[in-house]
Amino acid sequence: MPNIKSAKKRVLVTKKETELNNVLRASMKTAIKKVEKAATKEEAQAKLADAVKRIDNAASKGVIKANTRDRYKNRLNKVVNEK
Repeated sequence: MPNIKSAKKRVLVTKKETELNNVLRASMKTAIKKVEKAATKEEAQAKLADAVKRIDNAASKGVIKANTRDRYKNRLNKVVNEK
């Protein structure tokens, strides 16, 4: 544990930011799995909108990079189109 006041604060802030990032990442991955497990094409398209929204949100917050965002979205569109 750090002794300097500013270092102590950084530890607390980093912990809080990490928890928020983990929540965003988890909700994004859950939405992706729901699209992949959808039974019909219509159901997958409905869940795709939510997944894309969560992916874009994670990218805007800096949780994932732009290329990762694009890769996830392209893979999901491919999954939906193949159903």
